[in-house]
Amino acid sequence: MAEFTLDLNDDQKQVRDWLHGFAADVIRPAASEWDEREETPWPVIQEAAKVGIYSLDFYAQQFFDPTGLGIPMAMEELFWGDAGIALSIVGTGLAAVGVLANGTEEQIGTWIPQMYGDANDVKVAAFCSSEPDAGSDVGSMRTRAVYDQAKDEWVLNGTKTWATNGGIANVHVVVAVVDAELGSKGHASFIVPPDTVGLSQGQKFKKHGIRASHTAEVVLEDVRVPGHCLLGGKEKLDQRLARARERAASGGGERVKNAAMATFEASRPAVGAMAVGTARAAYEVALDYAKTRTQFGRPIIDNQGIAFQLADMRTQIDAARLLVWRASWMATTGKQFESAEGSMSKLYASETAKKVTAQAIQILGGNGFTREYPVERMHRDAAIYTIFEGTSEIQRLVIARTLSGMPIR
Repeated sequence: MAEFTLDLNDDQKQVRDWLHGFAADVIRPAASEWDEREETPWPVIQEAAKVGIYSLDFYAQQFFDPTGLGIPMAMEELFWGDAGIALSIVGTGLAAVGVLANGTEEQIGTWIPQMYGDANDVKVAAFCSSEPDAGSDVGSMRTRAVYDQAKDEWVLNGTKTWATNGGIANVHVVVAVVDAELGSKGHASFIVPPDTVGLSQGQKFKKHGIRASHTAEVVLEDVRVPGHCLLGGKEKLDQRLARARERAASGGGERVKNAAMATFEASRPAVGAMAVGTARAAYEVALDYAKTRTQFGRPIIDNQGIAFQLADMRTQIDAARLLVWRASWMATTGKQFESAEGSMSKLYASETAKKVTAQAIQILGGNGFTREYPVERMHRDAAIYTIFEGTSEIQRLVIARTLSGMPIR
């Protein structure tokens, strides 16, 4: 078991510097253009694929870093570059995590490579869980999956929303209800292969921030997928549903795994790292500006009102990173989140990003409010961190219920 340390080893430093260089040289120069275009930055994704960043091998190497710091370190550097473009680069990872968390070894080996494609033919994937009437309330999910035993096929019907890469993805991972009486415990995840009949893109959303990342509805109309596309397999699903029914009948007992929640639990520290990257970027812009901008004959950083803000910003960013690293290390080394440490990291980092980017605008004054400076875009981007993959309110609920011993539904 890896001991906890705050010192990156030489390999980690090399990867960090490589990612930082890509973020500085490729992502940042393109950030404003793709934010204005509100389109998927395919050329940037392809560049990331050419150098090996957008690939299964790269994320696997970071995922299996024995310290647990590979993924959060990568997320921080890429999102330091730009949140919208970075989300287009890493958005496929949520679908991949969904397969890793719930799939068999065969499913992992079959579908994850198809999510990325290669440098000459880049692909993306989408994880589809939220619905128009079921975002944080996963128990209200309406998308249904019905098993056709005669054909060994599952038939999916419903509408998903807020899906990153939804409709343009090569592979969609869809969470659906297989037993409505069990609430969120009656859910399962399915692979929808490329060009499957009945899956279509609905509304594409025009967003406040992360505008270079494609977000859309996914409509499922009598979508038929083979039985082997049920993540984990039917035998495992039947066993899980049987345990859930027994638990429901007895009024307690063993907690049963939920497919969507398993994906979110695995990804929350990574989202926290994204927020840290955006916050750090805004802080650095504000710091440089405060040291060079003069008012009344001196740099504005000489004013305590500015200096204290910057001190607080840096302290909060470092605290957020420490929470993210702790949660990531715990997850990798098999330590239980007894106090919802994963949710803590996502909550604090998300709130820090919103606060720090707002302070950066204030420090830049009128300049910060214009698109001539990047903090305006960073502030718009930061708003998403307290919303997606569990709102800040949901994170607080998870933490409170974990501390009290109440069940997390």
